[in-house]
Amino acid sequence: QLFRKVYIANLNEAWFLENIDYRSRRVYAIVKRIVDFLTGIITGCVFVVTYPICAALVKFSSPGPVLFVQQRVGEAGKIFKVYKYSTMSGGPTNTWTAVNDPRITKIGKFFRKSRLDELPQCINLLIGNMSLVGPRPEQPHIVEQLKEQIPFYAERHLVKPGLTGWA
Repeated sequence: QLFRKVYIANLNEAWFLENIDYRSRRVYAIVKRIVDFLTGIITGCVFVVTYPICAALVKFSSPGPVLFVQQRVGEAGKIFKVYKYSTMSGGPTNTWTAVNDPRITKIGKFFRKSRLDELPQCINLLIGNMSLVGPRPEQPHIVEQLKEQIPFYAERHLVKPGLTGWA
């Protein structure tokens, strides 16, 4: 409680019943959506202004589309499309990116370090399938694997995935 952390070893069904309030928080949900939407507008302005430069850099560094679109699992297990700048050559894959992955372009490395690759996610904030803060959205097949490996992994889908993670 002091560090506001929950260790997996301490989790069981009773913990969720005692610690998670499933009641609707209408005012909280409205305020959260307004904050998400305003953040989407602000981020969207940055995205629109920087798009010509970023798009040119992506195009010069690798063939293929400027924006990377991939299915992810969101709130209540619903599938949605996430938008990012393309940072890898060879198109989308169904695997996690490894450290020093050779598929990441030089521009892609810069985009990832500076988080510029995340700017197109303002679209997801505006649409409402992502929030400013929440768990990282993963690909559907990875979610299935993690549900097998991590106890209560599926409970993270009680909330919208986030542009920034919980950490």
